[in-house]
Amino acid sequence: MPKPYSNDLRARVIGAVNEGASRREVAERFEVGISTVVVWAQRWKETGSVTAKPSGGSTSPLEEHAEHLLAIIAEKPDMTLDEIVATMHKRGIEVRRTAVWRFFKRHKITFKKKAYGRRSRSAWSWLAHASDGCESRVCLTRPDWCF
Repeated sequence: MPKPYSNDLRARVIGAVNEGASRREVAERFEVGISTVVVWAQRWKETGSVTAKPSGGSTSPLEEHAEHLLAIIAEKPDMTLDEIVATMHKRGIEVRRTAVWRFFKRHKITFKKKAYGRRSRSAWSWLAHASDGCESRVCLTRPDWCF
């Protein structure tokens, strides 16, 4: 999103409008859009301010329930996102899985699976050696087992 016009330019535009120049003349002189001059003049008339409104910074509705969401994870850290959503639904809070995921991402909370124990040696694939004794690369059996 582009940056707002400077307050100095806004003040000069409003000053020219207050001196009696038409909005079209002011827009042409200061090289801004006619609708921009109209909106600034309306804002000046309603609020007495020429400063730009703040932009961005939307907040998630889940931020109201931040304490509860963080307490759920503190109580049972191995819950899945779907289980958290189900817990929120039980409390009467309509929420989607992606919204919960984004909430935890904003709060720098990650869910990672931990590898307990080692994988079995027999479960390893032998793709690196597939061409040694097999006709196709699809063959994932050990080379010394091929005919």
